[in-house]
Amino acid sequence: MYKDVFNAWLENRKLNEKEIKELNGIADDEKEIEYRFGKDLEFGTAGMRGLIGLGTNMMNLYTVKRATQGLAEYIKTLGNKAMARGVVISYDTRRMSEEFAYAAANVLVSNGIKAYLFDEVHPVPMLSFAVRELKTVAGIMITASHNPKEYNGYKVYGEDGAQMSPEATDKVVKFIEEVGDPLSDKVLCDDKAAKKILKVPKSVDRKYYKIIRKLSLSPKEVKAVGKQIKLVYTPVHGSGYIPVTTILKKMGISATLVPEQTQKDTEFSTVEVPNPEYKETLTLGIKMADFKGADVVFGTDPDCDRLGVVIRDDKGEFLALSGNQIGALLLDYVLSRLQDSGKLNSKGFVVKSFVSTSMAKLIADAYGVELIETPVGFKFIGEKIKQLDDTGLRTFIFGFEESCGYLRGTHCRDKDAVVASMLFAEMVCYYTYNNVSVYGKLQELYAHYGFVLDQSVSVAYSGLNAMKEMSAVVDKIKTITLTDIGGKKVVATRDYSKLERKLADGTVEKIDCAKANAVYYELEGGSFICIRPSGTEPKLKVYYSVKSADRDIARQDFDALKSAFEELIK
Repeated sequence: MYKDVFNAWLENRKLNEKEIKELNGIADDEKEIEYRFGKDLEFGTAGMRGLIGLGTNMMNLYTVKRATQGLAEYIKTLGNKAMARGVVISYDTRRMSEEFAYAAANVLVSNGIKAYLFDEVHPVPMLSFAVRELKTVAGIMITASHNPKEYNGYKVYGEDGAQMSPEATDKVVKFIEEVGDPLSDKVLCDDKAAKKILKVPKSVDRKYYKIIRKLSLSPKEVKAVGKQIKLVYTPVHGSGYIPVTTILKKMGISATLVPEQTQKDTEFSTVEVPNPEYKETLTLGIKMADFKGADVVFGTDPDCDRLGVVIRDDKGEFLALSGNQIGALLLDYVLSRLQDSGKLNSKGFVVKSFVSTSMAKLIADAYGVELIETPVGFKFIGEKIKQLDDTGLRTFIFGFEESCGYLRGTHCRDKDAVVASMLFAEMVCYYTYNNVSVYGKLQELYAHYGFVLDQSVSVAYSGLNAMKEMSAVVDKIKTITLTDIGGKKVVATRDYSKLERKLADGTVEKIDCAKANAVYYELEGGSFICIRPSGTEPKLKVYYSVKSADRDIARQDFDALKSAFEELIK
């Protein structure tokens, strides 16, 4: 079957000479043909993401146009007003990002739908903001986030600026399936219609900066030390360069840039992977920090929705903070500054994904603020903002995920590393003014709340059936009743596919949350283990959050839990 599809593509007149040459290059590679043409690239609630290349299971101009045609058909069902409101499109610095963005815009206008296109790379948060500001019915972001250079992706946003809801996504998927093959004549893409593509007004950028600057919590301290502190920032060749440096300049905070990584580079040639969660990705920043005598290095990924940070410890060595540690530091900073200024709203709430650190609950409780948990995926945090803040019932304060995603403010509904960079830099100013280091503050949190070791372990899968195989492991786990893991008692088991929480005594409670294919074990002492298949890459993810008296005991407990749980899922 896949060989027939491959041959049909080879014979299709829509392909140019370069594309025909690419397919001829794999003509004798049965496994490669099967991977590329054995199925369609999956379009889920996170859009689609895959390797760049020709094939139905790959990211290319044809699969991008097919997905956009499906989106266009969905928008048509919403009526003429929705078509007139249109779609805004942005893209990052990856291979083919600009070409994919232009192709998507062309399909939309060819279908009679208004399309706005940024004339330069812009990050995820500014796309989300533009959807809300321009009042479009949807948004498209071309990016594969922090994936290796060989990947690209396609995210769709709803009119609220959050990633499209599962219900709407299901409808779009049906229309995409009706299009059929990506080379189908059902895909409308008329080059003559391209002149109808509109540029996103520059006023959108200006308003974004104006709004997020108002999120500042320590203007006095920034004014006092902002020009003197030593920070190093790297956009890792991505879309964060202009927005992050712009907002820091507007606030009066100095930061030294890593010059080799300010340039747009589709190959991300200075790093192995453009993921600032990894200390290795910030190596050049660390070298610059040593040269400048800086204590903090921070970086953003290609679409600038994730923030990674490295700080000096009390021995002068650089320590890479986890997404959970950054989240705990920012959460405590935001809540403490609001409390100090008398602005901590009694109706305020914070949100985290249920796999993120258990320390967040301890911090939120200490400030008398409600903590809400959601499944993995920032769209669920955006959904809580829509349900509670937009309706006036509550006030959103802060949200984060362990995967280095953070949001303060309601200007956008996705991870915002521009705001996170601004907040972290401001936090450094505040603690510097008060003669405290970021490392010192982290140790204060551990001393006050107890040590929490958070670590995730990924098991990589490959092949066409990777997602099915991962899901099968999780489904099997659901059939096993566990009372003890690695010497720790299981207090309760949460099955997020059923939205049920089963206590050790057999009592079953309902979970008020969106469904997810995940199993979560609440352990004695406030620790937890959670297992789930990744929704964006072929990895089975296991999350451990271990609360203990100190670091050494936490490490021992983690080793015991990890050993026992890995034996279980073999």
